Amino acid sequence: MQSTSPHTFHIPVMGISYTIDSPIKVACFGINSAISVIEDNILEVMRKYYYQQNNEPYIAITIKDEDYRARRITDYLNLMQRIVTSKMDKIKTSTFEAGSDLVKYFEMLPDTSMLKEKYHEWLFTSNPEKKGMLENFLRKLVVPGSVEVNIMTKVDKENLDKNKDIIENGSDALTALKGYAKSELTNSSLIFSAGMNPRLYNYMESFSDFDAYQWGCFHKKVVIKVSDYRSALIQGKYLAKKGIWVSEFRIESGLNCGGHVFATQGLLMGPILQEFKENKQELQDSLFELYNPAIIAKGKVGFSQPHPIKITVQGGIGTNEEDNLLRDFYKVDGTGWGTPFLLCPEATTVDESTLKLLCQSKKKDVVRSKASPLGVQFNYLKGTTAEKERLDRIAKNKPGSPCTEKLLVSNTEFTKEPICTASSKYQKLKLEQLGTLNLSKEELKRQREDVLAKECLCIGLSNSAAINYDVPFLKKLTAVTICPGPNIVNFSKVTGLREMTDHIYGRKNVMQQPHRPMMFIAELRLYIDYLKKEIKSTFSPTARDFKGWEKFSANLLDGIAHYYDLATTYTLNNTEQFEHDLKEAQNEILKIQESQLQLG
Repeated sequence: MQSTSPHTFHIPVMGISYTIDSPIKVACFGINSAISVIEDNILEVMRKYYYQQNNEPYIAITIKDEDYRARRITDYLNLMQRIVTSKMDKIKTSTFEAGSDLVKYFEMLPDTSMLKEKYHEWLFTSNPEKKGMLENFLRKLVVPGSVEVNIMTKVDKENLDKNKDIIENGSDALTALKGYAKSELTNSSLIFSAGMNPRLYNYMESFSDFDAYQWGCFHKKVVIKVSDYRSALIQGKYLAKKGIWVSEFRIESGLNCGGHVFATQGLLMGPILQEFKENKQELQDSLFELYNPAIIAKGKVGFSQPHPIKITVQGGIGTNEEDNLLRDFYKVDGTGWGTPFLLCPEATTVDESTLKLLCQSKKKDVVRSKASPLGVQFNYLKGTTAEKERLDRIAKNKPGSPCTEKLLVSNTEFTKEPICTASSKYQKLKLEQLGTLNLSKEELKRQREDVLAKECLCIGLSNSAAINYDVPFLKKLTAVTICPGPNIVNFSKVTGLREMTDHIYGRKNVMQQPHRPMMFIAELRLYIDYLKKEIKSTFSPTARDFKGWEKFSANLLDGIAHYYDLATTYTLNNTEQFEHDLKEAQNEILKIQESQLQLG
């Protein structure tokens, strides 16, 4: 079997640059972390930086080189693998003494792990011979964390050749997949997020890297980020029919997460996790029924039983008690801790001024915005240099951004070739159009605000690494956007990696908000707020709207009923407060239902 992380948590992808080198920082301590490879220009900047740091000769891969995008991705991942391997070799040969990275490796482990128990046995052994044997034993069990690569499936712009023809299998997502597949990464995972992309999934069949080389063993695993069970079943079956096994379904809260938010129809995390818990075996079996015949039909050796499937969860986790609840009651195989790690420079890459802004952030500063050109709501920190730049351009009557990267081009409302809704070109054309539509004053204001809210995320989410390492990315474009989850307001100081792992495992508390609502309550409130805003922003609701809101609120009430049951079967940290918060939320939803029934 493959070596797996000795930790019970992973660090999810954050933005473009915030985890762009996280594996280099944390993999040597056995921690899994994910990076984004969609922005190849910042990857080229990072390639140059780390080649120099690693004392290796750097040879640029320019946009004039054939297949440059995939090659940049492949080479950066290979470089990362070499650095991680080198760091692991140093740790394995370092001494067992206070302050060494080898000791740090073991001390950061969860207290429940077998490896930690053996370390404690070594710690309290005075017999020199036994101590030496334990040291050799422990060194052999030191394994790196996995380098995980995230592809946002919807970011899949077509690319053209010199003759302006579409390059076959040359779109952004497909070249990112190709770059990853051709890399030398092993014991790694490819994560798909933001829904299904059939073209991307079909392209996976071209690569044998995702095949199992024996039962349960893959050089490159497939992970899908989902918001509910149905999505997992649909996407898992689609890939299984192609002979591709999904090794992990990563459940993410629809609203209580960083970056783009994909709200469910009022389905809350607790009931979603319960459905996975009850149907995990059925999920495994139903995928295997399609997967095994598919690989046999391709002339590959079949298996007698399904490969294992992990169920993990992320979004808004803030305490050891919550982490334990998810693993003990809902039986998840691991948890994702993202937003709190933005305040941990040993794990993520955030420039100094943005780091300070994160530390000072309050509830009012983290908003669901319309900043994303994708047209999807986006958790967003106010007060960034990117927001200031956007507002300054509006004030100067020059709204929009120069579109240099073109990763999010999608709009063909005014042009034959897609353009980005955050670009100055689009915003000029759209604002001119709005002025001719004879809209009411209120409607014109609303639509103008929607247009002007769009922000250049390609550059904003990439710049932090360039600023932090003083490596130029784009001339005169230095604004930073950051997209933490709402949970960031509960953490307000810079922490070390060991401090953060100690917090996760309940050995220390780095949280600054003692009255923070429990994660399920925080998500529930976000959903109620989302529903209220949806209702308020719909000027002429139809029967379909009312039906949708009724279903949404009914699902919220079902979720509350589930949480009441949870409180009677699992010992929560503060059951009385939990039930009080549920009751308040329940009353608020009933009032919404009552007002909507009157209107409908």
